Amino acid sequence: MARLLTIVDSDFALDGGAMMGVVPRALWEKQHPPDPRNRIPLVSRFAVVDDPDAARVWLLDCGLGRDWNPKELDIYDIRPRGTDARTLLHDAGIAPDSVTDLVLTHLHFDHAGGIARRDPTGKLALAFPAARHHVQASHWSWARSPTPKDAASFRTDHIALLEASSQLRLVDGSGPLGGAVSVRAVHGHTPGLQLPLVDAAGGPYLFLADLVPLWSHLRLPWIMAFDNEPLVTLAEKRALLQEAASRRWVLISEHDPGEATKTLEPPVPVLHR
Repeated sequence: MARLLTIVDSDFALDGGAMMGVVPRALWEKQHPPDPRNRIPLVSRFAVVDDPDAARVWLLDCGLGRDWNPKELDIYDIRPRGTDARTLLHDAGIAPDSVTDLVLTHLHFDHAGGIARRDPTGKLALAFPAARHHVQASHWSWARSPTPKDAASFRTDHIALLEASSQLRLVDGSGPLGGAVSVRAVHGHTPGLQLPLVDAAGGPYLFLADLVPLWSHLRLPWIMAFDNEPLVTLAEKRALLQEAASRRWVLISEHDPGEATKTLEPPVPVLHR
C-alpha cells in the first residue's frame, strides 16, 4: 500500500490581514501573533506519496524553492529548511530522481516555487526534470494571464520554463490521476485549484492546499483576502469538510506551522468566530 509523509520546505510569513480577510485582528492575533510588520508565521509544507504498487513516487506541491533574491526573502521572511526540496527528500529516505509525478495544487509561488532551481551556471532548470507535472487546465490558462489582483502570486519565469518542457500534464476537473492519487477541483481561491486525495496507509488523506490554509480557517467565514471568489470558497469548504468528516479523511495543512494533520468528527459544526 502507498505510504505518505509530509516535509516542511521553508518557514515564511505573510500579512495577517490578507491571510484572514474580513476577520478582525482582535479575533485572530492570539492564535497567530503578528510580527512588527503585521506578518504571521507560516510554513510551506509538501507531501510525498510512495506508491510501490503503481511504481510511482508523487510530490504534492514542492515548496517555495530557493530561487529568491534578497528583497523577496525579506518581504516574505523566507527561511529555508535545508538546501532544497531534493535534499529534504534525500534526508527523508526518498531518492529525488525516483519522483515520477508532481501534482501542483496551483501555481502560486508558495506552492510551486520549488519546480525550478538554478544550475551551477545560474541557468533556470526544472528541479524534477523526469517528473510529470500535473496542473488543472483551467488554472494553467489563468496563471498564464492572471488579473492585476493576483499576478504577483505567479512566477512567470517558472511558468515559462514548465511550458517549454515536455513534462506538463493538463488535468480536466476532478478524478483519478493514477495509482493512489486522485484530485478534487475547486475554484474559489483561484480557478482550477486541485486538492489531492490519497489512498495511503493511515488515510485516506486530503491535501487542503489553500482551501483551508491554516487550521483556524476551518471556521467557515475565515477566508483569505487572496481568494478571488470568497463565497465560492465558502460553499466549497462547507461541502468538502462535511465529506471529509463523514468519510474520516485525514486532513493535511500546507501552511499551518503547528501540527500537519487533523481528523474532523462528524457532524462538522458551523464555526463562525
